[in-house]
Amino acid sequence: MPSSKLVTLTRDLLLASPLHLECLRVARTLALPDWYLGAGFVRNLIWDHLHHNAIATPLKDIDLIYLDPSDPEGRREAEYEAHARTLLPTEHWEVRNQARMHHRQGVPPFASSLDALAHWVELPTCIGARLEQDDSLTLVAPHGIAHNWSLDVAPNPLCRQDPAVFTARVTEKRWQALWPNLQILWPAQ
Repeated sequence: MPSSKLVTLTRDLLLASPLHLECLRVARTLALPDWYLGAGFVRNLIWDHLHHNAIATPLKDIDLIYLDPSDPEGRREAEYEAHARTLLPTEHWEVRNQARMHHRQGVPPFASSLDALAHWVELPTCIGARLEQDDSLTLVAPHGIAHNWSLDVAPNPLCRQDPAVFTARVTEKRWQALWPNLQILWPAQ
């Protein structure tokens, strides 16, 4: 299926989900620079759709990323999380300034949130969505969106963390128990 069709399908899924739309609205109210809701927020919705799950898999957390070079230590993250919780207390918000996340991988500072997304551990996790002021939806996937729709879970070649991190994440998150049609492409150890 062409990438443009997959983008449209993904946008339709996000906009049809009351919870996802509300999370996007809450995130937008924070007015953070260069922000996206990413990782499982988008990935899990696609996997649920492909597994014909009538009820969405509960989100462990809402990953809200942004890039603010003026706060490289992420001192305001807790404040943003608290504000998001007041607006949508049913969800666990995890707000992270990507201006400090490059330290985890030993790479130069990220130029944008998209650049940060491009370095996340698994390829299907490298996806984000933002609700614009005009209510249009921006979807980004620096490695393309086909990874999300293929049900293949592969390590990200840009992620410089030990391959054991990929293995641990996939195992701990129990993705194959939740979505049995996933094909895990285990890295060579």
